[in-house]
Amino acid sequence: MRVVLIVLDSFGIGEMPDAQKFGDVGSNTYAHIYEKTGVQLKNLAALGLNNIEGVSTVGGNGRKPVPEEKPKAAYARLSEKTEAKDTTAGHYEIAGLVLKEPFKVYAYFPADVLSDLEKATGFSFLGNEAASGTEIIQRLGEEHRRTGKPILYTSQDSVMQIAADTSVIPLQKLYEICEKARALMTGSRSVGRVIARPFIYKDNKFVRTEDRKDYALEPPGKTVLDELYAHGVRVLAIGKIADIFCGRGITESIHTGNNAEGIRALLDCLQQKKDGLIFVNLVDTDMLYGHRNDVKGYASALAYFDSALPAIMETLDKEDILIVTADHGCDPTTPSTDHSREYVPLLIFGDRVMPFDLKTINGFDCIADFVAACFGLRRDAVIYDKIIKEARK
Repeated sequence: MRVVLIVLDSFGIGEMPDAQKFGDVGSNTYAHIYEKTGVQLKNLAALGLNNIEGVSTVGGNGRKPVPEEKPKAAYARLSEKTEAKDTTAGHYEIAGLVLKEPFKVYAYFPADVLSDLEKATGFSFLGNEAASGTEIIQRLGEEHRRTGKPILYTSQDSVMQIAADTSVIPLQKLYEICEKARALMTGSRSVGRVIARPFIYKDNKFVRTEDRKDYALEPPGKTVLDELYAHGVRVLAIGKIADIFCGRGITESIHTGNNAEGIRALLDCLQQKKDGLIFVNLVDTDMLYGHRNDVKGYASALAYFDSALPAIMETLDKEDILIVTADHGCDPTTPSTDHSREYVPLLIFGDRVMPFDLKTINGFDCIADFVAACFGLRRDAVIYDKIIKEARK
């Protein structure tokens, strides 16, 4: 038996009640993309995406997502317990770990951090500001090439990002710099991730490559991945999952450069018929389009995933279960280029799953309970008891 857990990175479905704290009032990633593009996600809609509480009531220009008459999956709207809107906190909570204190968010890195970073790496840095990654490399790229100084920046996420042209600072050297930065950004300085952002100069502009690497903190508590691993259940990670969890609780990982590679890797793994959890992150929606306020690109990425869904679903065996969710929002129609504090969708499909409206659930960690129950490691998972056929008998 296999559980396929797919995170559509940043696919939010509407502001949470506390969005004002995060500067995200009015954010609604899906509704605003639909309003602007009319993107049709017929396979996700068939599962119940548009039936989720609140989804079909928001829209403009006469465009609102249309609910399905008979959804094929169980569906819900999830709110996040952790007071955060970043990738690490979102994935941790999906895996059952709710952070009591969210990781620190910087507007810039203070003098003591910068001094220690320079001493540890032997480099001086450009930037040291909150910025869009694609914008800052265009603005500081030439100075970087002239001086050899890496570009340091952050965002309204708990991250330290270090960018370099690989013709100036080779990729492995950039990774070494980030590893030293990771060692510094712990304790009271902790950030969720240090991210290496390599780029090149191509067609008269600076372009990021797919050699990005994330350096996360090891999870500060037990996750469902640890639990499954300890009980001999295979955990396969696709995309940046292994980076987010520092490889902990993971049997095997496949790093991918984009959504197409991630979906191909997933289909290959499903065809191998090996049991266990397959945990997938599809990052293009967030990295390539959400953070760049590229509405059409985001819509295209959603449509691409939607078109791949039938092949994924057809490869499932009778005992298998497919889960589709997200980790936060990133509304590309707002002035901000950062993540947004939004509800996320939950769709659960399989031959054993009863289509069911689970309404709004507080906590992404309900997914961890459900996954553990699928492998016989929980007896009190509410979602499992409601939607799995044999549990209802």
